[in-house]
Order: sequence, then structure tokens, then C-alpha cells
Amino acid sequence: MPLNNRQSEAVRYIDGPCLVLAGAGSGKTSVITQKIAYLIEECGYHARNIAAVTFTNKAAREMKARVGKLIKGRASHGLAVSTFHTLGLNIIRKEVTKIGYKPGFSIFDAEDARALLKELMLKESDFDNDMLDRIQNQISQWKTELQSPGHIQSRAENQVEQIFALVYQRYNEALQAYNAIDFDDLIRLPTELFQQSPEVLVRWQKRIRYLLVDEYQDTNSSQYELVKLLLGNRNGLTVVGDDDQSIYAWRGAKPENLAQLTHDYPNLKVIKLEQNYRSKARILKVANEIISHNPHVFEKKLWSELGVGELIRVVKCVNEDAEGERVANEILNQKLRRRAQFKDFAILYRGNYQARQFEIKLQQAQIPYHISGGTSFFAKTEIKDLMAYLRLLINPDDDNAFLRIINTPRRQIGTSTLEGLGRYATENSLSMLEACNHLGLQAVLNEKSIQRLQQFYHWLEGVKKNCHNNNPVSGIRELIEDIDYEGWLHQNASSPKVAEKRVENIYYLIDQIKRNIENDLEEDMDGEERLNQAISKMILIDMLDRQEEENDEDRVSLMTLHASKGLEFPHVFMVGFEEEILPHRTSIEENNIEEERRLTYVGITRAKETLTITLAASRKQYGEKVETSPSRFLEEIPGDDTEMEGFGNASEIQVEKKGNETLTNLKMLFDD
Repeated sequence: MPLNNRQSEAVRYIDGPCLVLAGAGSGKTSVITQKIAYLIEECGYHARNIAAVTFTNKAAREMKARVGKLIKGRASHGLAVSTFHTLGLNIIRKEVTKIGYKPGFSIFDAEDARALLKELMLKESDFDNDMLDRIQNQISQWKTELQSPGHIQSRAENQVEQIFALVYQRYNEALQAYNAIDFDDLIRLPTELFQQSPEVLVRWQKRIRYLLVDEYQDTNSSQYELVKLLLGNRNGLTVVGDDDQSIYAWRGAKPENLAQLTHDYPNLKVIKLEQNYRSKARILKVANEIISHNPHVFEKKLWSELGVGELIRVVKCVNEDAEGERVANEILNQKLRRRAQFKDFAILYRGNYQARQFEIKLQQAQIPYHISGGTSFFAKTEIKDLMAYLRLLINPDDDNAFLRIINTPRRQIGTSTLEGLGRYATENSLSMLEACNHLGLQAVLNEKSIQRLQQFYHWLEGVKKNCHNNNPVSGIRELIEDIDYEGWLHQNASSPKVAEKRVENIYYLIDQIKRNIENDLEEDMDGEERLNQAISKMILIDMLDRQEEENDEDRVSLMTLHASKGLEFPHVFMVGFEEEILPHRTSIEENNIEEERRLTYVGITRAKETLTITLAASRKQYGEKVETSPSRFLEEIPGDDTEMEGFGNASEIQVEKKGNETLTNLKMLFDD
């Protein structure tokens, strides 16, 4: 599709920093990919000097695929299209010694970080285990705001803050001792390195001469600072974002970063993309009207040439059970009437707990459905086991990985042996793996225990040598055979079918690692470096994606409003449109209605053709029936664009007519 005038202006503007204010469905990905092609083909930039950054692996893959179609041959060779965290990982890997780490560092996911914090907190008598979530979230916030433990300690106002700062400091020290970094460090460490080492920063500025950033409204403080440092005083920056779609404040996103650009770059060019290529005009009118109640630095209004579209239907049901049944019946009815497929429908809700009532009703109506955000591939036991082996291969200081796999499968190494090993390792500043082969261990463990630990140590050293040759994948396969992991899975599975599925998962993971190694463009790396890089990528993909996969089966989609961002469906049901659900009770208490309104705006703009909003007059809470109030956002929808039902204005004739429509549609289906 050819670019419109505004899109074309955004592609061709290179005289200074550029903010592309891109409304929902306005073709922002086309702008980014076309601009990359324009920079290479018309402006003399080498692909290796351009970096495009976004927030999900899916978006990065799509962007890279589109660029590949626009630029043929080797002209696109070296182009970096990645997530923020992958960019950070690449910088850390190249500058690992300057950051104070050893090659082969581990990346701790939230579960690993939580386990480490729990271990540290149990040593502090003032701590209760219930504070674990609070301290983990606080440390994450401090890291994204680039606040050091020393700075936090110096401004602590009470004993609780002092203790939190102390745990933060010990947590960072423990990570460094494990030669590990957590998710927030992937941005924090490169940013702090650039702040402290001007010569390193200059080298990266020469490497990245033009930077394009997608979804800029989702950047946090450290990501903003990283971009600012990489740009320096040059003009090579295009950011694309929409302040109306900033819905991640709970994880540090700052929509005000868009406004901050105008202060940091006085010559910033702002280009608005307001033509929507997704939705009917009435859907956009309602979205515009609701979001207009939020304050704006940049004003914009979405418009469309796709026709007016149907009225927005608002359906009030007696209770949540009736709401679930009504939505299921509506999907059946509309599927027949519109000759649609089940995958054309989506049910969007504020919280995951709401899914259950719709699942039950869809099952009863024999409607196939898919819930987004299911169990991650990397959360499966067999995958976590194998990844722990691989993590220990590339980072022998990773005690978390060691403890997971030392008795998987069983090696007759008991709890008392591991406790003695752990104490010895701590007292001598060793990793648990390193301590397995330490002479002094004889003073704390019996000969048989030491023999088993040393046997494991020497076996793993042999596996490492095997994997670090030029065929790491065959080394991993031999590892699985050595420990008879397939036999272990069969022995511990509830059925042979379950065991086979788990074995299949293991070999799928190995295939992915093989693909990562083969796709690596840095051909001068040895087997060890290639394996380290492949495994690090797999860990990061999981943390970013959590099995973000395309699903093209004919099923209704159920998902949270947060998960729906970036997606689109012909027919959308926004459910639970009530006070204390949308807007959420916590947001009401914290006076954060603006973000809830943006979340509503995101949900509305997922709809291409029709939008149905549902709510319940009462819900059960803790076993008691509670009367509800319609969402305040309902009052912000123009009355002449809605068809209201269940608000005391539906006659018996209308109800009977609706029932007859369903029967007629069923008859048409059988006639076909």
C-alpha cells in the first residue's frame, strides 16, 4: 500500500530528531521499515550503522521481515532490529569486562531473582516472607530509575527504607558473585557504563549512527536515558509512539517521555499519523471522544475512510453468569448472521480472573476458544531442567542452576550433603560447582558424598569440552543421553503420551538452539562463544516473549486489555464495563483514572467492524451478591452512536425479535 502524505513526510525527514505521533492502526510499522530502506538506499547509511528498537520479539521479527522485502541483497547485512533488552544484552556482551562481569554470565528471570531475594531476606531477622513481592518490585523500580543502593541508603527516611536499601545492595552483590544479571540490568548496566565511560560511549555512537525506536510511550527512565546517550548531539533519531496507548505505568513506562523529547531536542519535528486503516469511523469517533477527557501535550484525532459502521452496542446483563451466556450466544448469532469465523471474535477483559465465566459458557455452547498468556514453553519442567544444565555449562557460578539439576535425574546426593557443600562454598567464596572439586571439602563431607560430587563435576567438565568444540548441538544431545533424561521423563510422567510430549519439547528446544547458532552472523566465534550466545538468546526470548506465538486456528480469542495491544479483530466484546473493574478499584483509589481511560481506548481501537460493550448489574463477591455501577467511561460515549440494551428500555417485543433472529440464523445454517 502506498504511503499517505504524512507517512511519506515521516519517512523522508532526516534533518533532525523526529517524533512520529502514530495513532492506533495508522501504519506506523510501514513508516519505520520504509524509513530504514530510505536511509540505506537514498541517504548513504550502511545497514550496520542503523538500529531499530522495539519492545517485543514479535514486533522485531515482523519489522525485520518487512525490511528484508524492501531491501534486496547484501545491502541490509548488519542491520540491527531488536528489542531494547536484546540491544542491552549485545552491549553487555561486547563490554562485559568493563562492566565487571566474566563472559558466560547468566540472565536471571523473575523466578530466579525471587529465589535469590528470598534467600537473602531470610537472613534478615527484620524481614517477613510476605514482603518478598514488595521488595522485588521496589528493586526493579530503583533499577529502571538508575538509582544506586548507595543513593537510596543516603536518602532513606526510616528504618524500613534503610533495610530495603541494604537488601538491594546485597542482592546486587550476590548477582555479581553468581556472574548473573537480572532483566532490569540489561538496560541499567549499559546505561551506567555509557555515563561513566565516555570512550566506550563514543565507540557505540560511531557504531549506531541512526536510531529508530518503536512504541516510545512505553519507555521507562533508563531506556530513555540509554537512547539519549546513544544519540548524543546528533540528529539521527526517529521515535514512533502514541501517548494515548501508554498502558504500562505499573512496569515503569512513562508516557511523559514523549513530551520530554520536546525539551531535550528543541529542533524536534512532530509528525502526526491520524488516518486509521483498521476501524470503522464510528468506532474511532467513540475512541476519540473517550480519550479526549485525558489531558494532552499533543492533540490528535483518528479518522477513517472505511465507512461509518454499526452502532456501538452496550448490553447490561442481570449478573456475571448472564453476561457470560449472552456473549457466547452473541458470538454464535453473529457468526451465523455475518458468515464469520470464530477467530474473528475477541473477548477483552480487565483482569484474568474474569476469563473463567466466559470459558464455561463457551464450553457449554461448544465454541472453540484460546486464552492468550497461557503457560510459557520455558516454564515447563523439562525445559527448565535442560536450560539449567545449559546455564551451568556457560556460567559455573550459577548456583540456582546447580541446585536445580544436581539431583535431576537422581544422583543419590542428599540434602545434608548439599547443605554441607553450600556452607563450604560460602565460607570459601566459591560457587557450589567449583566447591565440588575442592580439596578442603574432605573436612566437612564423607568420602562417598565427595566421590559423587566429584563424579558430577568431572562429567560436567567433559560435557563442557564436548559442547565447546565446533558442534555444540551434538554435545547437548550427548548430555541428554548420558543422564538418560528421556528415561527419567518416562519414569516420572503420568502416562507414556505425556512423557512423549515432554521429550518432544526437549528436542524442539535443541532445534531452536541449533537455529540460533546457525543464524549467527559473527562467523569468527568459536564453539564456546556460539553456544554461550545461543543460550543467552533463548533465555532472553523467553523472558520477553513467554511463548508469544502466532495462532491461526479458528478459535475465539480471550485476553486482557493489556494483552490485546497491537492486535486487531473484526468483532470485539469489551466485558465487565463497570466501576471497580474498568476503571480498576486500585486505580480509583490511587487516582490513576487516566491510564484506565487509555486502556479503554486501546480496547476500543482493537475493533475493526463491530464493538459490543457488556456489563453486569450485580456480581458475586466472597459468596455475596453485590450491586454494581456502570463504568464512568460509559458516560463519555456519545449517545447517538450507541444502542443500549438492558437499561430498562428493551421491550418484550425487542427481546422476542432477538430470539427469533437467532432461530432464523440457525435455520439458514441447516438450509445451507
